[in-house]
Amino acid sequence: MVRPSVAAAAVPTAAVTIHALGRKCPIPIIMLAEQIRDVPVNGVIAVLADDPAAYTDIPSWCAMKSHEFAGSQELPGGGWALFIRRGY
Repeated sequence: MVRPSVAAAAVPTAAVTIHALGRKCPIPIIMLAEQIRDVPVNGVIAVLADDPAAYTDIPSWCAMKSHEFAGSQELPGGGWALFIRRGY
């Protein structure tokens, strides 16, 4: 029996993208905190980061600040696009 392939989760469209590749902790979160106000409530901001700390710290920051961590996507050259939906 052939199992149907599961489509990848849809990637949210970001209103703002933060380029934090090559930046070490805590710079990606500082950049996110400074720029999240540039996104409307319920809008999505993407953080491009390759620091492993950002991959775990950004979802934690979202929970602490009442924003939604909307997922991640691996980048072809390494790192991730981390998607945050502004909560307020």
